[in-house]
Amino acid sequence: MIQEPLHSPRELLEELSTARQPMTIGIPKENQKREKRLAFTPEAVDMITEAGHEVWLEEGAGNGILYSDRAYAEAGAVITDDRKAVFSCDFIFKITPPTVEEINWMKKRAVILSMLQMPDIGIETIKILSAKQISAIGYELMSPDGLLFPVRTSISEIEGAAAISIASELMSNEKGGKGILLGGVTGISSTEVVVIGAGTAGTVAVRAALALGATVKVFDNDLHKLRRLQNDLGQRVFTSVFHPNVLVNAFQSADVVIGAMQYFDDAVRHVISEDVIQGMKSGSVLIDLCIHQGGCFETTCFLPNGNPAIFEKHGVLHYCVPNPSSRVARTTSMALSNIFTPLIIQTNGLGGLGSMDPHFRSGFYMYAGKLVNNYVAKQFNLPANDIGLFLSVY
Repeated sequence: MIQEPLHSPRELLEELSTARQPMTIGIPKENQKREKRLAFTPEAVDMITEAGHEVWLEEGAGNGILYSDRAYAEAGAVITDDRKAVFSCDFIFKITPPTVEEINWMKKRAVILSMLQMPDIGIETIKILSAKQISAIGYELMSPDGLLFPVRTSISEIEGAAAISIASELMSNEKGGKGILLGGVTGISSTEVVVIGAGTAGTVAVRAALALGATVKVFDNDLHKLRRLQNDLGQRVFTSVFHPNVLVNAFQSADVVIGAMQYFDDAVRHVISEDVIQGMKSGSVLIDLCIHQGGCFETTCFLPNGNPAIFEKHGVLHYCVPNPSSRVARTTSMALSNIFTPLIIQTNGLGGLGSMDPHFRSGFYMYAGKLVNNYVAKQFNLPANDIGLFLSVY
C-alpha cells in the first residue's frame, strides 16, 4: 500500500519560502562630527529581537540620541566595541553612506542601508560595492508605490520645521544676527521669509513661519506643488514660478531665504544664481536644506570638503549644514524606527527585501553588486540595470 505524502511538492515549497530566516543586523556608531541620528531606538530593537532577529550595536552608538548601551542591551541587542564585528552582520543600518574602509569590513553579499548623500559617495565606493557583490539601499529612494516616500517625507517634515527654528536662532543677537524676531509684533513690520521649493520641507517651513507671524513667499516651477501647498495650508499665501524679476525682488526684501528643492526625480535642476543672492540685504540669512543633494544656490552648490558649514558671503549668512534633522536626532531616530521596524519584522532575508517588499526593492541603488538606480547611475555617467533581472541571485 502506497502512503500519500503529507505535503504536495507545491505546498512544501510554499511552506519553505514563507519560513522566516533570522537575520543579523548591525548598528554602527556614526563617525561624522554632526551626525547623531540612529536607525533604531531601543523600543524598535526590542520588537526586532522578539521577531527572532539578532541585533549588534556598537558601543556608544545611542549616545547622540540619549539612549544608553544598557537600554539597548535590555532590549536584546549585543553590545560590542568591535566595530568590525558590527559590519560583519548580514544587514547594516547606517545614517551616512558607507566609507571604503567600512565596506572592506563587510562580508560578501551583505546589505548596507543608509541615507543617499551623493557628495559623500565616490566612484570608488561603487566599485568596491560591486566587487564584493554588496547590495546598497538609499533610505530616500524607498517607496511602496513610486509616489509615497516615507523616509524622505519624514525627514523633510522634520527639516522644514527645524529650518524656521534655525533661522530664528541665526537672526538673534546671540548668534551675531541682526537682532530681529522671526515673526512679527504689533506696530513692527513682520519678517519676510522666502521659501524655494513647495515640497514637504517647504510646506512645513511655510506653515511654521506663518504661525510665527512672518510674511512668506514661495517659489517653485511645479504648479501642482504650489496648488497643493495652498490647499494644505488652508489659507492664501504668495506663490510664484521662477520668474526672474519676481524672484529678484523677493530676495531683495527677504530677511530669510530657505532652499528646500528636491532633485531626486527632477529632470531639470533649478539653482538660484549668485547674482540674485548678491542683491539680498546685509545681515539676512540663507538656509540650504539640500546640501546633501548638491545645494539649491550657486553660493552653496558642492562646497568642498572642509569648507565651513556656516559662513558669510555677500553680506548674507549662509547655513549649509548637511542633514539639519540631526539637530533633533532623537525625534528623527524615532521617525526612522517607525518606518523600518515593521518592514524588518515582515522581511524574510535579502530575497524578501527585493522580491517581496516594494519599499526595499525601490530603495536599492546597488543589488548584488549591480548598479540598478537611474538617479545614482547618472551621477557617475554609468548605465543602470533592471533590478528584476537580478532578483533570482539570492
